[in-house]
Amino acid sequence: MSQTPKQSMLEAVVNTTSGYLISLVTQVAIFPLFGIHLALGQNMLLVGVFTVISIVRSYVWRRIFNHLHRVRT
Repeated sequence: MSQTPKQSMLEAVVNTTSGYLISLVTQVAIFPLFGIHLALGQNMLLVGVFTVISIVRSYVWRRIFNHLHRVRT
């Protein structure tokens, strides 16, 4: 059974939200080691940009694989 586009988007959002939190904590901890000092809001914005990109990427790949699965069956 394949996912609907709505289910694919929900999965991508849940997956990426957890990634957002992990990335934010990691970035706040790691950036200073490289001499990068950003305010929390700046860190959140930067992670947010990459989060949106990740959601779109995950959704597109999921739809491609679901399409390929339907074509093969």
